[in-house]
Amino acid sequence: MLKHFNSLFPDTPRQEIRHVYSPYRVCPVGAHIDHQHGHVTGFALDHGVDLLYVPTETGVINLFSLNFEGQALFPIETMPHKYSHWGRYVQAAIYALSRRQKLSIGIQGLVTGSLPVGGLSSSAAVLLCYLMALADVNGITLSDMDLIQLAFEAEHEYIGLNLGKLDQSCEVLCRKDHLLYLDTRDESYRLIPAPASMPLFDILIFFSGLTRTLMQTGYNTRTDECKVAAFSLLAYEGLEYGSVEETRLRDVDNSVFEKWKNMLPAPLAKRAAHYMSEFARVEKAVEAFQRGDVEQLGAIMFASGLSSIQQWESGCPEMIALYEIMKATPGIYGGRFSGAGFKGCCVAISDPGRREEIVTSVGAHYLQRFPELKGRYSAHVCHSADGARRL
Repeated sequence: MLKHFNSLFPDTPRQEIRHVYSPYRVCPVGAHIDHQHGHVTGFALDHGVDLLYVPTETGVINLFSLNFEGQALFPIETMPHKYSHWGRYVQAAIYALSRRQKLSIGIQGLVTGSLPVGGLSSSAAVLLCYLMALADVNGITLSDMDLIQLAFEAEHEYIGLNLGKLDQSCEVLCRKDHLLYLDTRDESYRLIPAPASMPLFDILIFFSGLTRTLMQTGYNTRTDECKVAAFSLLAYEGLEYGSVEETRLRDVDNSVFEKWKNMLPAPLAKRAAHYMSEFARVEKAVEAFQRGDVEQLGAIMFASGLSSIQQWESGCPEMIALYEIMKATPGIYGGRFSGAGFKGCCVAISDPGRREEIVTSVGAHYLQRFPELKGRYSAHVCHSADGARRL
C-alpha cells in the first residue's frame, strides 16, 4: 500500500505519512435487532480498512482507493453535492464531525480494504478511518463513544441507512479473544474473554460473489416494519406509546407479542417473531461462550440464520445455498448470513483442524450450483482482533 501511496504522492516524506485502521466485524448472534435496541454480540476481525494520509493545510480532500476507481477531490469548506461513488463516505464523515467543530484542515491519502465488500460492515470501517484521520489533523480528541456516535450519525443521516450501532460498536470496542456483548438501548457493554476451556476456532468468511449496498435492498423496509409492529402491539395491549418512528420492539414484552401476534399482518408478525427469538438466542449464545461451548454457540448461530431466512425474509438463492452448504459441512460448528444478508457473505465458526477440507468442500459445492460465480466467489480465514486504532 505504501508503494501505491508514494506513486500517487511522490513528494511526501515517508516520516510524515500517518496511518489509521479499522477492522471489519461479524455478529455471531444478534441479527437484525440492533436497530430495535436489542442485545447483540460481535467480533472484530483481523482484516479491515487501512487509510494512509497526510494533512492538507489548504483544507482540500484528495483521496484515492485501491478497491474502487475514481477520486474524491474537493475543498472541505465547499463540499460538493453528495458523491454517487465511494467518496460519499468521506463526505459523510465531514458532515458528522463538522457539526461538532469547524474543520479547516483536509487529508490527502489512499484507502484500501483487505476483503471484498459485502456483509462485514466495510462502510462503518471506512467511516471510522475518515473520522479518526480528520479528527487527528484538526486536533480533535474523540472518545470511543464519540467515534461510535459520529459514525452512526454519518451513516444514518448522511448516507440514509436506518441502522443501529452494532457495526460501529464492534469495530471500535472489540478486543482479540473476547466476545462483545452490547445492549444497544443504553450502549452498555461487556467484553467477555474466551475461557481457557474454549477450543480454538476459525472465523470463516464465504463471499457469495454477489455485491450489494443496503440502500438497494429491503433493509430500510424491514426496520420500518419492526417499528410499526411494536407500535401496533403496544396499542393492542393498551400501553403508552409515542410516535411510530420512536417505537422499538425492545419496548414490547414477549408476552404482549404472544398475546396479540395474530392481529398483526403476516410480514409484521414475522419481523417481531424474529426479534423475540433472536433476543433470546443472544442470551443463550453468551452463556455458551462463557462456558467455552463452541459447538452450542455454533448451533445457536445456525438457528439465527434460519430465522433470518424464514422470519426476517432476507437472503437470495445464492446466499441461502451457502447457508445450507455450511450447515451440511463437517467441521463447521455454526454460521449465518453476515450483515443484512440480502447478498454479500456468510460467516461461520469452525474447527481449524479441518480448515482446508472445509474451505475446499464449501467452495466446490457452491460453485457446482452456481458455476457463473467462479472467480467472484471467495473464502477467507479470519480470527478475532482489536478495534479501530492509529498505527
